[in-house]
Amino acid sequence: MTAGYGSADTGPAGPGDGSYRPGPLPPRIEPPASAYPQNVPGQAPAAPPRTTWSPPQQQGQWGAAPVAPAGWGQGAAPSAVPTAPGGPTSAGAAPGAGWPPAAGQASPGAPGQPPAAGQPPVPGQPPAAGQPPVPGQPPAAGPAQPYPAGPVQPGAAPASRGRWLTVTALVLAGLLAVVTGVQAYQIHRLSDRLGDTDRRLDAAQAGDGTRLDGLESRAEALEKQAGAAFNPEAVASAVLPSVFRVRAGNSTGTAFAIGKPAAGGGTNLFTNYHVVESVWEAGEREVFLERTDQRFPATIVRVDEANDVAHLRTTGKFTGLVAAPAAVKSGQQIVVVGAPLGLEDSVTTGVVSAFRAAGGGQGPVIQFDAPINPGNSGGPVINGSKQVVGIATAKARDAEGIGLAVPIKVACDGFKIC
Repeated sequence: MTAGYGSADTGPAGPGDGSYRPGPLPPRIEPPASAYPQNVPGQAPAAPPRTTWSPPQQQGQWGAAPVAPAGWGQGAAPSAVPTAPGGPTSAGAAPGAGWPPAAGQASPGAPGQPPAAGQPPVPGQPPAAGQPPVPGQPPAAGPAQPYPAGPVQPGAAPASRGRWLTVTALVLAGLLAVVTGVQAYQIHRLSDRLGDTDRRLDAAQAGDGTRLDGLESRAEALEKQAGAAFNPEAVASAVLPSVFRVRAGNSTGTAFAIGKPAAGGGTNLFTNYHVVESVWEAGEREVFLERTDQRFPATIVRVDEANDVAHLRTTGKFTGLVAAPAAVKSGQQIVVVGAPLGLEDSVTTGVVSAFRAAGGGQGPVIQFDAPINPGNSGGPVINGSKQVVGIATAKARDAEGIGLAVPIKVACDGFKIC
């Protein structure tokens, strides 16, 4: 329905009689019935949707949550609501959707719809875009979120990924540097240990060389000592090839090669004069040298009756023994080689008992304790150095261990063949 102003209303004077009749009023728009609750017969009239809210205290902030008026929604009769400025008020009539709210007043939105931008939210409804959220209500859908933490910059995710890659690369580089440093330290330690090992080996080799030199020196000294030591076996082995059994008529004795080969060839030998005395006295000069199954003729060259020495010579070539350059000493070990009782290549050992100087018309003699018997006469008396020290010549009768020998120096000086 439409309503207008009555005729009692007066306005400014119009043309002519000073008054005018107003034209038809604009139509009043009634809100659809679905927008407001309907009154049902027999029931209390439904209250129109109303809300109260507190205006924000500061720009950008909202106050307390909207509070419904007392008795709202409890079935109580609604208060009188004006339908238009200056218009009538009817109980239960809902305000029209077309009239605007007064300045500073909020206009409730339609049920189920979010309030317009800049309006307070309605309880139970999501706030409009750009509005602060209601406690206990989900935020409104849309690109804009309430109270954003800050502006979203394009490319933020790639920048964060780049920073993460940079940090990762720095961490890996640091780990690589640490590993490289540890390996370098280990290599340095290993090099030091190898150097120490080389030095120890060099020192050990030097010490081994010194010890080896010392051992060689000691071995040489021991060889010399062994050579100087008395060894009857070695002495006998070296002397026997130069010692022979002598057959001179009915006499048997011993002879040995001495010195260098003879001037006209052959070998010079020494024996006792009493061995060849019978042949020499008979005017004969030939005797025979025997060794195992061999027999060599020899000639009596000269004799020394006072010292009981005879010089023989044979055409055969034999190794001559060497005369000792020094006189013997008491206690010196000796070997006597001969043919006692015709038993050739017999060896006995003993020591020098004493050196007896010449006296009573007799020359000097060597006393020794090696056993000798008839047939040893003319045999060599050998020291530990395989040198001839005397010529065995006699033994004491009715006594043991007393043998006598002519010093080799006496024979060499008398015949000049040594």
